[in-house]
Amino acid sequence: MSAPRFLFTDTGALRAPWRIVGFALASFAAFVVAEALLGPLVGGLFALFGIRGVSSEEWIEVAAAFGGTAISLRWIDKRPWRDVWLGRDAARPGLLGFGFVVGALAIGVPIALLISAHWLRETPAASGSWSGAALRVTLLLLPAALAEELTTRGYLLSVLKDAWGWPWAIGVTSIGFGLLHLANNGANVESVLLVTLAGIFLAGVLYVTKSLYASWMAHFAWNWTMAVLFHTAVSGYPLESPRYRYVDAGPDWATGGEWGPEGGVPAGVGMGLGGGIAYLFARRGRRARREET
Repeated sequence: MSAPRFLFTDTGALRAPWRIVGFALASFAAFVVAEALLGPLVGGLFALFGIRGVSSEEWIEVAAAFGGTAISLRWIDKRPWRDVWLGRDAARPGLLGFGFVVGALAIGVPIALLISAHWLRETPAASGSWSGAALRVTLLLLPAALAEELTTRGYLLSVLKDAWGWPWAIGVTSIGFGLLHLANNGANVESVLLVTLAGIFLAGVLYVTKSLYASWMAHFAWNWTMAVLFHTAVSGYPLESPRYRYVDAGPDWATGGEWGPEGGVPAGVGMGLGGGIAYLFARRGRRARREET
């Protein structure tokens, strides 16, 4: 194989592996710049508004992922933002609201069932301001969810979709999403499998809405429902929980044990529920488009 064919397809486009390498290098360069410039700025803004105990790390990761995506689209692919589901039309409020509701229901319903079965038990926690803690946790979860969506279901998924089609692209990125959580507290085979399933669920939201903003909202709502409403661990990490906390009081296969309720079988059922809602959303959209024509 000649060097040009090794690098480029017959249509002159850079081959998928090299596009991914380019994205990784661009993201690393953007991370270095963001860490030097954005980190102190975000920290200063938080201090200015009296927000304590919130790291700028997640915001730096968002900037790095956005920077890597922008560089890849502009100089490697020469494609618009809509090709990675980040165009203006993808940011419609209805899509964002749909993503949030689906994500919240997918984990909120299983948690409510675990509580009703007394497999999650409410215990007292340290005193403090519920609203202050909610603000700090939100400022942590909001960029963290966006960084993970940009990294695993943004440019990377679009490249694999172009090369292999939607099913393989969703499968590979979802497995990668699960493996990214291997180092978390309490990680085990079941938790990694459930996180992989969560990757498929979030990719499904992206697929039916064609909006990365919608999958971001679903991801954020999933974590926010656990951390802010029910005060449970999120992917193995307990977050700030004033006044009360829901703790494991049942079998680990259902409650997720140390990992938190998203690592239990009911969470998988909840993702199936969310997937069903997404399917109905897509079906209604297709019917509406047919009626318009």
